[in-house]
Amino acid sequence: MDGGFQFLDIILIALIAAFFILRLRNVLGRREGHRGPPDLPTPGKPDAEQDKVVPLPSRRPQQEDAVEGEPLDVEPAAADGPLAAGLTQIRIADRAFNTEEFMSGSRIAFEIIVTAFAAGDVGTLKRFLSPEVYNNFAQTIREREQSGEVQETTVVSLREAELVEAYMAGRTAHLTVKFVSEQITCMRNESGDVVDGDPEKVNEVTDFWTFARDTRSTDPNWTLVATGSLD
Repeated sequence: MDGGFQFLDIILIALIAAFFILRLRNVLGRREGHRGPPDLPTPGKPDAEQDKVVPLPSRRPQQEDAVEGEPLDVEPAAADGPLAAGLTQIRIADRAFNTEEFMSGSRIAFEIIVTAFAAGDVGTLKRFLSPEVYNNFAQTIREREQSGEVQETTVVSLREAELVEAYMAGRTAHLTVKFVSEQITCMRNESGDVVDGDPEKVNEVTDFWTFARDTRSTDPNWTLVATGSLD
């Protein structure tokens, strides 16, 4: 009898063990075959943004600098032609050159020079003009003073400033700007009477001024080296 009871105890223990094994598998689950890691979202992005593509802005066209071997930005406003070629050569010689900054400075210089010339302010003119242009301006001022005449000029508005020419002469960059302005100009004698022009009339004046700068110089300022007009 003791053997029979012992045999029944073994069977009972086996059934209990089988029961706990089945319960354990139900709780933990089963892993069948090889499974890779679960798909993870891209770091730093929410799941909802995984399919969104944000295009980056395109870079401006570049040209290789034959001297330095570094990429050179091409002016976007000038696609081709002599003006574009001239601007490219200036950019190669002077990597800091910026067309917009130059044009902004040329507008300011135009009004300063016109006003200084009318007032006979040779000190201001000397800072902006080449020796040749300064001598011509100074000679005209001296002639006015000798005749006792006074010029009055008011720049009412600068309607247009357009870059029309660009080129390199050796290491010196040259840029020509077309200025279209509205001015009131007259000349008075010693008595204050108007001898030329009309102090009440606004005239449209078109000038072509050429500025130059030695690209090897540390001085960033440009100098007026030539003037012309349609009149």
